[in-house]
Amino acid sequence: RDEPDDILRLRTRSARGTSVPLGSVVELKRTAGPDRIVRFNLFPAADLNGNTMQGYSTGQSLTTMEQLADENLPPGFGYAWTEIAYQERQAGNTIVFLFPLAVLFVFLTLAAQYESWVLPLAIILIVPLCLLFSIIGIWFRGMDNNILTQIGFIVLVGLACKNAILIVEFAKAEEDAGKDRFQAAVDACRLRLRPILMTAFSFILGVIPLLIATGAGFEMRRVLGTAVFSGMLGV
Repeated sequence: RDEPDDILRLRTRSARGTSVPLGSVVELKRTAGPDRIVRFNLFPAADLNGNTMQGYSTGQSLTTMEQLADENLPPGFGYAWTEIAYQERQAGNTIVFLFPLAVLFVFLTLAAQYESWVLPLAIILIVPLCLLFSIIGIWFRGMDNNILTQIGFIVLVGLACKNAILIVEFAKAEEDAGKDRFQAAVDACRLRLRPILMTAFSFILGVIPLLIATGAGFEMRRVLGTAVFSGMLGV
């Protein structure tokens, strides 16, 4: 098949059973088209890939794309999300419910451990501070609030409470030993400072590779690393 005209000289069987050349029943035309036909759910489709602009979240980008598609696609055309975009749309705003549940779960676990409703409050109060520093770190690096940032927030709840436990637990033991509450708190802060710094900085140094990640998928690793790094640095 060196030349397109060679196709016209191929022979096929007619309705009468005789062999005729293709050129007698078809016409050859040159057209431009894709080298492959992409289908989605058996419908002809085209893949569209893109990245969010700096300062915008993935949720905002998806919403904008949906608005543009609704306004510009002609009748009979539609769109569907795939992969991470599909998962994000399916998840919706579950973080609004998931994060308070994570805090509540930690609080109830501590309340059962200490058999008190007051001591867990002293531990949980560290969470807003670490979240504030985490958000500042994300904003400073020009990143957005996506699903990996939200995973980092949940991780920070456990890590921040762990540091607070080192102080509260020691202060409670000192108070039970006979010291007044203020002196027990001061001694706990002074004596447990080194273990807290060791715990915090070991984690902070451990996530530095995520902050400077390169290669495939480095954007996701950097967002997660920045969220937990900034939050722990604030604690």
